[in-house]
Amino acid sequence: MSTFARVRETVGAYVALTKPRVIELLLVTTFPSMILAQGGMPDLWLVLMTMIGGTLAAGASGVMNCYVDRDIDKVMNRTKRRPLATGQISPRNALIFGWVLTVVSLAWFLVFINWQSAVLTAGAMAIYIVGYTIILKRRTAQNIVWGGLAGCMPVFIGWSAVTGDLSWGAVMLFLVIFFWTPPHYWPLSMKFKRDYANAGVPMLPVVAADKRVAVEMILYTLAMIAASLGVYVFEHEKMTIVYPIVALVLGAWFLFSCVQMYRKAAAGEKKIGEMKVFHASITYLTLLFIAVAVDVFLPF
Repeated sequence: MSTFARVRETVGAYVALTKPRVIELLLVTTFPSMILAQGGMPDLWLVLMTMIGGTLAAGASGVMNCYVDRDIDKVMNRTKRRPLATGQISPRNALIFGWVLTVVSLAWFLVFINWQSAVLTAGAMAIYIVGYTIILKRRTAQNIVWGGLAGCMPVFIGWSAVTGDLSWGAVMLFLVIFFWTPPHYWPLSMKFKRDYANAGVPMLPVVAADKRVAVEMILYTLAMIAASLGVYVFEHEKMTIVYPIVALVLGAWFLFSCVQMYRKAAAGEKKIGEMKVFHASITYLTLLFIAVAVDVFLPF
């Protein structure tokens, strides 16, 4: 293998530790939140700086998660090819990399954005690394519910970057992601529940029947829909009637997919379409936040 190929492979391994797919989803929620906070297009330099800082912070959290979970990653088919699980990167180097990204990301927000966003970023990282990965993940079936708070924080970070504070509209967007997280992640846990069981991680689908999980997903989805409409209630001066209509249609569509899964689980079917719901959840959140961003610019 050439020197260039080895360098490329090593760089790719470090990038993989940051969990790029998770970063993409977090950024999808940040930019629309900034647009709604501004009531239009915010300063593009501010957007760029916020996105870079958010990428660094989310990457740092992903690296630390991989470092802490390297033991269980080795026994799970879904994660056994991660760089720390394969030994491609040493735990020491990963830890150093994670700390460097942590310090740089917080300094970035302090220098280029504001102290409020830096504090919120530090809180998000603490929730994910300490709260979820170290404390909750291996101890309770509610791990992803409360650990999911970290995934809601980009809304607050983006909003505070624009305004320097928060509002009820930001809280509603926060709650949309909070209530969305369980019906997003539990279907994936259903698909890989044998992996989680072997690793000793008590995800809800590991310790509860599929029917019960589906019921809880439906309840969280109903709360999510209510929160998505709450965005319009508190930010209607910046929005049009198009947004709540789109939010209701998207919410009904996702709720229907959860209900379908419940019906299959209640009937005792082996194939209940959990991955279909998982992918639908990503589509739902992406389209909802696109609607948030686009609606602000509608000329009526």
